[in-house]
Amino acid sequence: MSARIRNNVRVVGAADGPVVMLAHGFGCDQTLWRSVTDLLAPNFSIVLFDHVGSGASDPSAWDADKYAPLDAYVDDIVDIVRELDLRDVTFVGHSVASMMGVLAVQAAPELFSKLFLLTPSPRYIDDGDYRGGFSREDIDELLESLDSNYLGWSASMAPIVVNAPDRPDLENLWTASYCRTDPECARVFARTTFLSDNRADLAGVALPTMIVDCARDSLAPPQVGRYVHEHITGSTLRTLDASGHCPHVTQPEQTAEAIATFVRSS
Repeated sequence: MSARIRNNVRVVGAADGPVVMLAHGFGCDQTLWRSVTDLLAPNFSIVLFDHVGSGASDPSAWDADKYAPLDAYVDDIVDIVRELDLRDVTFVGHSVASMMGVLAVQAAPELFSKLFLLTPSPRYIDDGDYRGGFSREDIDELLESLDSNYLGWSASMAPIVVNAPDRPDLENLWTASYCRTDPECARVFARTTFLSDNRADLAGVALPTMIVDCARDSLAPPQVGRYVHEHITGSTLRTLDASGHCPHVTQPEQTAEAIATFVRSS
């Protein structure tokens, strides 16, 4: 199966512009990049896709064992770039897709030129001096809630993830994206997201890297962004005066501006 079909790949924007690959996180699909894509499209070539098990990806490509670790998602990212015959790609990963990017640029460094990490977290669970924002008990309860009431979980999480109480339409947008994911796929992806530990992988990043986090984010609080910045040599950290875990949805202008500035920087 071609990567284009498997991952519902779309390429939009300026055909001769710098290539920007936008990768969505857990509970999302490529539609949540819509506003950012519209802002970037006049000047950049934008590669959009859905992770297997999410959005409009091919259901026949799903395998729960294969997609239990991040490695399969990383392989898909590299496959997409190679199938499209791209080089000098700026990879933009949101949330768990940030760590996919960290792994992808090390697996195939010849394909990528820059790495943009949007609200990243290398580990959600507190561990000794490391503060990821959640205890193991918190994560176990979160996963148990998802298992027992899939649709109810999405409705209860939307205000936390989006955190835009004056914009219920944005919460609805996230919930609709989440509900397009098959529940069985979501349960596997949730465990991949919330139980992974990629702290040791940060030191292997050798590309120019920008980290963008939000000042008020319950899922990846500011100390997590600082940790990622401190452990990727030469990286840049920018904290948006924004709430929630999805600034590409709630603050698309700021997010698009940060991406564009980073791509154009020398």
